[in-house]
Amino acid sequence: MEGPARQQARAVDTEPAPLPTAQNVTVDEVINAYRQACQKLNCRQIPKLLRQLQEFTDLEQRINCLDLKGEKLDYKTCEALEEVFKRLQFKVVDLEQTNLDEDGASALFDMIEYYESATHLNISFNKHIGTRGWQAAAHMMRKTSCLQYLDARNTPLLDHSAPFVARALRIRSSLAVLHLENASLSGRPLMLLATALKMNMNLRELYLADNKLNGLQDSAQLGNLLKFNCSLQILDLRNNHVLDSGLAYICEGLKEQRKGLVTLVLWNNQLTHTGMAFLGMALPHTQSLETLNLGHNPIGNEGVRNLKNGLISNRSVLRLGLASTKLTCEGAVAVAEFIAESPRLLRLDLRENEIKTGGLMALSLALKVNHSLLRLDLDREPKKEAVKSFIETQKALLAEIQNGCKRNFVLVREREEKQQLQLSASMPEITITAPQPLEEPGDLPAVGAQNGAPSPGPGPDSDSDSDSDREEQEEEEEEKKQQDQQRDQGGADQSPSAPCPALIPSTDSLGPGDKSPPGSPSSPTEQRISVSSPGRGHKVFVVTRVESPPERPEPPVPPTFVSSPPSPPASPPSQTMDIQDPESSEAQPQPEPSQAGQPLPNGLKPEFALALPPEPPPGLEAKGGSCSLEHVLLFRPVCDELKPSPRIC
Repeated sequence: MEGPARQQARAVDTEPAPLPTAQNVTVDEVINAYRQACQKLNCRQIPKLLRQLQEFTDLEQRINCLDLKGEKLDYKTCEALEEVFKRLQFKVVDLEQTNLDEDGASALFDMIEYYESATHLNISFNKHIGTRGWQAAAHMMRKTSCLQYLDARNTPLLDHSAPFVARALRIRSSLAVLHLENASLSGRPLMLLATALKMNMNLRELYLADNKLNGLQDSAQLGNLLKFNCSLQILDLRNNHVLDSGLAYICEGLKEQRKGLVTLVLWNNQLTHTGMAFLGMALPHTQSLETLNLGHNPIGNEGVRNLKNGLISNRSVLRLGLASTKLTCEGAVAVAEFIAESPRLLRLDLRENEIKTGGLMALSLALKVNHSLLRLDLDREPKKEAVKSFIETQKALLAEIQNGCKRNFVLVREREEKQQLQLSASMPEITITAPQPLEEPGDLPAVGAQNGAPSPGPGPDSDSDSDSDREEQEEEEEEKKQQDQQRDQGGADQSPSAPCPALIPSTDSLGPGDKSPPGSPSSPTEQRISVSSPGRGHKVFVVTRVESPPERPEPPVPPTFVSSPPSPPASPPSQTMDIQDPESSEAQPQPEPSQAGQPLPNGLKPEFALALPPEPPPGLEAKGGSCSLEHVLLFRPVCDELKPSPRIC
């Protein structure tokens, strides 16, 4: 009853793998192959399938869905589908209510296993797949590593079929979600299933609603499952007959769930205040339970009182369902006490309860001290009261409760926005401090770089400047030297504002260790130039430039310079400028120049011309005796004579 490829794979028990024909396939090829298979098997073509095939575009990736819901699939029709599964893979294959029999179900499950056709498979509402169909489904669950979701609602799993499924879930299964609602699991099937799932660490969600599970044997198996399985996150037991006795078994398992179970649904299981006492004792021990749905159980006011202390001690429950639980104003007061004490509760469902003015007043007062509850579900229409004015009071209280939830929602949004702003505000600090560790030890950023000036260009040894640029720089430097000499001859004392107040204190604090040793490489932003001036003796100028100063409008008078041996190179760049004392030049011998060059026609060395930026900023007038942070020009002469020369800015 199997295709040739699947028969061969079954014989050698190989892992499922798509055939090579699945590569570089086109829609027309898939449609033609499917039609030929239908003609060969003498079965009808499925128009719904053909329409979907024509709409497929990207065939190299898994296609979102193959929807065959409601189509009647007999054995031959299922065999013809192999031509599709052989060439295409899907995320969802929907086979709901397709009237599968044992032969058709076995063939389809074998195809899905061999070709890894789906990650989500829906086989719900197929009541006649039989033992062989479940056996093939179990083999598919065990062998298919890509299958994560199986929906088998309203598909009976009987005693003689359950062992196959239990063995598949126990040995190896990639399933994360398993729906077995209304699958007739009560009794031996549930025992086999729960025993197998004790060792299953992959399953995250188990849905067992509408299976008529009782409060004795079935609940005991579920309690044992919770004791040993800490990976299960959702357990849905709605519409069963767990009763208070069964809840006692489940609570014993909950006490062991310090991590794992997140959602427990006990909707409509005939639970009373007695069962709430068991649950109230178990809740302080659970640290992972976030959603607890107790709706449609006759809990009553006493049941809520039994549950209150456990909920307050729990601190993990975020969503609590108490819809249609026979509550009145007395029970609402107990719930309000829990709301006032809870710092994490997000949603509370109290619909279909007889909560009147007194209960609404307690809930409204609790919301004034609670800042976490975002949704409180209550009946929209006020309850009937003996005093007609109380109806208006109920409406006002309902509006006040709604406004309290809205206020909490706004507070949550504001906290999130504040966190985002704090995160954004911290980003500039990271961008500023991050590059600092990349600098070599002892290096500090230059003053010009901190002030926003461009980084310095090549040093004196660089050959990147052209001859014309050097001539322009030499002419500019001659003008500046002439201005300096005129200020020296006009008066030795300068105005108090001449030195930079922000720079002089920092330079005075520099010690001998901050001075560079003789022969060290020159800094791109700081040069020492040795110049002889008539009547002034030999001087060593420390030049630190980022941007050239403005030009003076008056024509310069060319001075006569006599070249002298160059001074030692400057120290590495620093935030505070290195200004040498006059006495320090006598102790330091003059090193040999790094590059020997002929003096220029005006008597300057080539190093002096290269120490300055290429072009001055146009359109600005120079101001003598001033120094700014943006345009820095600092000359500190060091004389060989006994008399120190004045500082010139």
